[in-house]
Amino acid sequence: MLIFGIETSCDETACAIIKDGREVISNVVASQIKTHEIFGGVVPEVAAREHLDTINVVINETFDIAKKEFNINPDDIDAFSSTAGPGLVGCLLVGLNAAKALSLSYNKPFIGVNHLKAHVCANFLESDLKPPFICLLVSGGHTQVIKIDDYDKQEIIASTIDDATGEVYDKAARLMGLTYPGGIKLDKIAQTGNKYAFKLPEAKVKENEFSFSGLKTAVLRLVQSYRGKELPVNDISASFQETITTTLINKTKFLADKYNIKTIALSGGVAANSRLREKLFELQSEGYNTFAPKMKFCTDNAAMVASCAYFCPIKTDDSLILEAFSRG
Repeated sequence: MLIFGIETSCDETACAIIKDGREVISNVVASQIKTHEIFGGVVPEVAAREHLDTINVVINETFDIAKKEFNINPDDIDAFSSTAGPGLVGCLLVGLNAAKALSLSYNKPFIGVNHLKAHVCANFLESDLKPPFICLLVSGGHTQVIKIDDYDKQEIIASTIDDATGEVYDKAARLMGLTYPGGIKLDKIAQTGNKYAFKLPEAKVKENEFSFSGLKTAVLRLVQSYRGKELPVNDISASFQETITTTLINKTKFLADKYNIKTIALSGGVAANSRLREKLFELQSEGYNTFAPKMKFCTDNAAMVASCAYFCPIKTDDSLILEAFSRG
């Protein structure tokens, strides 16, 4: 089954064609990082306009690759899909309407997709991962541990009560004077620092909760203590990264043990973080099976959307009236 996916939930305009939920036929992503860098973050209206300018180019390039590499034509597509939410509504509408228009033009079904479930499905791309497993989803807006009993049977068993992982990364980076996208730059700098230079706090919360507001405040106080002196950005970054990744992995491991599940997967944009991936794969020495998407499938992309449309679509009586939603 060939599914064409479209992703426009934030600042990437992406299209992909996926076979049977796992095999990548074509995958095209147009990033807006350079556009939003001057603003220090994503500006929703600017992002939506850029999606409008880019979407047709990305669609055509996706079809061109499929034709050139696999001799697949638009008429061969079995269904068209897109992210319906959560995300920036103005941005979502661009991809949602484009996918619906394609489904009507080629007389093929339209399938709506939940963005968070799509991130989980990134683990199915070019892999043999199957449920059941525990998935740690970490992004700019979410931090969740999800129990995946089956492809369409998922339960959130832990989540953040304040800042999401990617959010606190960006805020900590900003406190140290790093420019957007701060989280990526903090990760790179942390690799040259001493991760034991500073003892930073881990929140004492319930087993089904994460909290990072105290960690963020601790970084603020630490930065303020160096006022008038050279800031050891590398060591603070490394200490911050070691603290937050330890919290994430330990909580996920605890919940995997609680539910007696020995397979753990990672997903979301922060799944590209070097130390988090390293800690995840270190669990293999303790008898866990671990999975993480390839780097190109961690951040927003349409391959994961098409995979999600195959494995766990949004179920509705009439998908063509499905509306975009900002939270979910």
